[in-house]
Amino acid sequence: MQFALLLTIFTLALFVGAEIITKIPPTLHTPLMSGSNAISGITLIGALASTRLGYPNLSIALGVAAIILATINVVGGFLVTQRMLKMFRKKD
Repeated sequence: MQFALLLTIFTLALFVGAEIITKIPPTLHTPLMSGSNAISGITLIGALASTRLGYPNLSIALGVAAIILATINVVGGFLVTQRMLKMFRKKD
């Protein structure tokens, strides 16, 4: 029963996230990337904490996948933010 509830929440979060992302104008994507790095950092901490909860094999597999994806998101976000900030520097 608990697994079905968690799966339902996860599925709803996917749909809500996709709907929110598609509504953001393209001009705001880069500035919002730097703000989302903090959220991805929190996701990374949550993924680390959840790798040993509940179903041992399933939670480890999902936790490792979440750690990998959140790390990619954090690093990519910082790289995009750095590139954006370079665009606004004065040229010599």
